[in-house]
Amino acid sequence: MAPSSASVDRLRRIRSHSEALIAPLEPEDLVLQGMADASPPKWHLAHTTWFFDTFVLQPHRPGWTPAPEIWQHLFNSYYEAVGSRHPRPQRGLLSRPPLREIIAWRHRVDDALEELLAGGPAPAVAALIELGLQHEQQHQELLLMDLLDGFSRNPLLPAYSPDAPEPPGVEGPAGWYDLPGGLVEIGHDGAVAGAAPGAGFAFDNEGPRHRVWLDPYRLADRLVTNAEMEAFIADGGYRRPEFWMADGWALVQHQGWTAPLHWHPGGMAFGLRGLQPRRAEAPVCHLSWYEADAFARWAGARLPSEAEWEEALRCRPDLGQAFGSVWQWTASSYRPYPGFLPVAGAVGEYNGKFMSSQMVLRGSSVFTPDGHARGTYRNFFGPACRWLVGGLRLASDG
Repeated sequence: MAPSSASVDRLRRIRSHSEALIAPLEPEDLVLQGMADASPPKWHLAHTTWFFDTFVLQPHRPGWTPAPEIWQHLFNSYYEAVGSRHPRPQRGLLSRPPLREIIAWRHRVDDALEELLAGGPAPAVAALIELGLQHEQQHQELLLMDLLDGFSRNPLLPAYSPDAPEPPGVEGPAGWYDLPGGLVEIGHDGAVAGAAPGAGFAFDNEGPRHRVWLDPYRLADRLVTNAEMEAFIADGGYRRPEFWMADGWALVQHQGWTAPLHWHPGGMAFGLRGLQPRRAEAPVCHLSWYEADAFARWAGARLPSEAEWEEALRCRPDLGQAFGSVWQWTASSYRPYPGFLPVAGAVGEYNGKFMSSQMVLRGSSVFTPDGHARGTYRNFFGPACRWLVGGLRLASDG
């Protein structure tokens, strides 16, 4: 298969998956926005198309007719250099433009992108298209996260799909990997020459590759489970301030946290399959960083740094539940790697400007699209966020 053909196939596969995600939804669900930090499904479909329209087609496709100017305002997310934006908390009010017009726009953009790829675009344009596809995969996961949050606020507790993905369970006690540490290298080292489309990609925040000193440490060979979280709760974990950072303890008191988000009485939990019996062997998820950190202290352990997590994956490629289960909180704040430089232009706002007041998660979740996970991926959220599929793996000093 020629490179251009493989790239077109990849484009079609990723773009069509976004539309497949809304197939189980009712029309009323398309503008559902449960909180200010979330976005409606229809907005996700429009924003990912806006990204290609704005950063690829307008500057690189002669004669391209962009979306109406007001759409560029409605579907910009946070790119200050591009122009004004509709307030994020009000995205759920956008009943218009209707879905059919957004889908027609998506398909018009797709046709233009396919023509660009088939013609063998310049490397810089091909890189922008790949960034747009990786961006779309991020929004595919966000769409499901945001939808779960919105459905959880409905007293009917509606199900998205009986076949919605769930994290696999684990059996038996946790074991430990003993890792020597030392002077190690972490971070992405750039694209792989001759790799398949998307295979050598990394976001700018994953590099540059650099050296880090690690003291000897231990890392659990699996994730913390619901049963283990239940033991923390039974031992008064949400009532004992000695396990909590001050900001976290203030949230516990102010928000009334007594269990992970989406846990319900009677051993039940809410997910995209609706209200289901909580599985003791499943990895605990929908934890804030504060909860993950408190559990680790209660367990006599700690959260790993992101460097420890990445080095463990290199040393132990069979690291249990590294990917496809739940994102794993680390002890690392989201800061630039030494020598980090954002991408030039407006797309440089993608990651760099959020390197403050966030914590890093590693791995991937059941909501992460196939092919989107890698060992250097740096996900990041504020330490109070609970609606993401976030859990934890324990670490300790060696």
